[in-house]
Amino acid sequence: MKLTIVGCTGSFPGPSSPASCYLLTAHDGERQWKIVMDLGSGALGAIQRYTDLEDIDAIFLTHLHPDHCMDLCGLHVAVRWKPGGWGRDRIPVWGPAATADRMATAYGLELDPGMHEEFDFSNWSERQSVQLGPFTVTPYAVNHPVEEAYALRVEVTEPDKDGKVVSRILTYSGDTDSCQGLEDAARDADLFLCEAAFEEGRDDDIKDVHLTGKRAGQAAAAAGARRLLLTHIPVWTSQTKVMAEARPEFAGDVAVAVAGVHYTV
Repeated sequence: MKLTIVGCTGSFPGPSSPASCYLLTAHDGERQWKIVMDLGSGALGAIQRYTDLEDIDAIFLTHLHPDHCMDLCGLHVAVRWKPGGWGRDRIPVWGPAATADRMATAYGLELDPGMHEEFDFSNWSERQSVQLGPFTVTPYAVNHPVEEAYALRVEVTEPDKDGKVVSRILTYSGDTDSCQGLEDAARDADLFLCEAAFEEGRDDDIKDVHLTGKRAGQAAAAAGARRLLLTHIPVWTSQTKVMAEARPEFAGDVAVAVAGVHYTV
């Protein structure tokens, strides 16, 4: 499985990265599949550096804050108005129950049909898995101040270069503060892509919104994850500081996500 960091700046796009967006690519033995986790502000332009939009097999949204979903509006335009027509069926979109209506309202559309002609919307059911090609995606409710917020556990089974079938686990935190759901989602993950928007000492009075590097490291250690990749770091948060906070808490490899970098899981 290949992870491409399309966007990793927290809360709104930064000068070097769009907001949250992650492209996962895996092969089922017959063809390559591509799924997108979140499509935040500014991500639609950047993702076209790595894939044709028509090659996206599905989109999985963690929650409905604009920095995680708003470029779905632009993708709606691409699907609806491409000269000669869109070359595939509707794009499957999994997300919170309000996703379809929220996107229609954001674009100024009537709720019926809204964007249903471009996207095939499905609602998350907590801890109920969705299977698509080689991907199995399971949402875990987490601790963030919206009606529905999820971490996503992505399990992939695919043949390696020698033809042997291997399984890998990537967990994406979405936005969350510390909670049991996050640890459950990251249990034994090969790569834990975890937000670290806050700094210890600066944001101590803000509860149940975001993690610090320290709390991200504690979650990774409690879950038994193998690698920790810190992400969703706003322009006013120090990447150096959150990484320094995480390292004493987590014995495995720790790094900070950078837009445009690819990781093999």
